[in-house]
Amino acid sequence: MHKDDIKKIIAGGINCNQLDVLGDDGAHFEALIISDDFKNLNRVKRHQLVYKVLGDLMNEKIHALSLKLYDLSEWNEIKGEKK
Repeated sequence: MHKDDIKKIIAGGINCNQLDVLGDDGAHFEALIISDDFKNLNRVKRHQLVYKVLGDLMNEKIHALSLKLYDLSEWNEIKGEKK
């Protein structure tokens, strides 16, 4: 599995303002996803949304996936920008 493949799959199922996927060993990845699809969802629901988009890849091809998930207003606050 390549990080670009994961990025395409996530982008196909979640409307992303920003999407970065890191990982070079083919099994362990990190993703930063900024999306208003996460608005009003708690942390667990956000993770479940990403896992649903990735489907069976989470069991078959991806060994570990670290997720940082924010809606746009949260991300802007983190970055110190006005809403």
